[in-house]
Amino acid sequence: MRILTFVAGIVCLFVVLLDAFQTIILPRRATGRFRLTRIFFVVTWNPWVFFTKRLCGPRRRESVFGYYGPMSLIFLLAMWATGLLVGFALIFYALGSPFIDQVQGHGFRSDLYVSGTTLFTLGLGDVTPSGAWVRVFVILESGTGLGLLAVVMGYFPVLYSAFSRREVSIALLDARAGSPPTAAELMRRHSYEGAEQALSLLLVEWERWSAELLESHISYPLLCYFRSQHSNQSWISALTSVLDTSALLIAGVRGHEARQAQLTFAMARHAVVDLAQIFSLTPVNDAPDRLPPERYEQLYNLLCQNGISVCRDGHSIDRLRELRALYEGYAEALSSYLCMPLPPWIAAQPHKDNWLAVAKLRAQSEAANPSPDRAAPVEQESQTLAAQLDDRHEF
Repeated sequence: MRILTFVAGIVCLFVVLLDAFQTIILPRRATGRFRLTRIFFVVTWNPWVFFTKRLCGPRRRESVFGYYGPMSLIFLLAMWATGLLVGFALIFYALGSPFIDQVQGHGFRSDLYVSGTTLFTLGLGDVTPSGAWVRVFVILESGTGLGLLAVVMGYFPVLYSAFSRREVSIALLDARAGSPPTAAELMRRHSYEGAEQALSLLLVEWERWSAELLESHISYPLLCYFRSQHSNQSWISALTSVLDTSALLIAGVRGHEARQAQLTFAMARHAVVDLAQIFSLTPVNDAPDRLPPERYEQLYNLLCQNGISVCRDGHSIDRLRELRALYEGYAEALSSYLCMPLPPWIAAQPHKDNWLAVAKLRAQSEAANPSPDRAAPVEQESQTLAAQLDDRHEF
């Protein structure tokens, strides 16, 4: 019985330390279906989603979803600490509980107490070891406790630094593609003269963003549960809108450089596919079509109204459908699992973006001081902005 207890303690320590190493230190995707971290998220995320979806109001639900990422980080660390505490306690029990304890005497309760005070380096001294081997394990546990503390202190800054870098680009996309970001709005806001270069530079930035997202979120999958500050923004919607825009440029928008769109599409698709595989998600192929033929016609008309030339060779919609099939199933799977809605191709109604207060004031300035050749268009633009735009933003 003592031998089995000792083996159980060693196995417990090995499982916990290996899981912590793979989750925090290993800079690559961790494998194994029976990892503690994976089991933890499976056991906690589904009940969290179940109860959160029954709350009233989308803002309240989004707020509760936002608590899960930081709270799961704390509980995950507590789970590792508990596993180490129990593992060393089992080893002490297998060694015959060789401690001098004037309060509780010999037994597993005393072993748990010694393991806890040693792991967290309290050093109370009210219980002392009375054997050579137990002294060795006490030293090992105290070193493990210090190592766990050091790793945790380094783990938090890395996570929040990666989260901050991710959110900066998402926030910048708000003024360029709307809230939530859509491919139609991104193309419309880049329909001015000389916008091809600006759009190409934007795609370069998002190619790099997608690569950073892939590296950071594969190493730290916990970041996938961290949500943006605004309820109409998310990393999934931003990534999907960039994929939509790249696919649209590749499938048939004339007058724009398609080379960068291909590079961005390849990197962004790589990210969405690999992140779906982290959670063992299969592509969703039976979801409602995000761009049915009638919506494609509306998209075509919208682009034409803004001076964007779209290929109409009879096969552009088929090429676009083939490109969409490469990523939409994985994006739908991530969206369903993480409860982050995908953006539409065309906004159902004009949304009140945060940046529009600046646009409104600029339109008023141009209306007050128009050039002779732009007086009428500027006045009309000012009236349109004053009637339609607002500076409120959904949090």
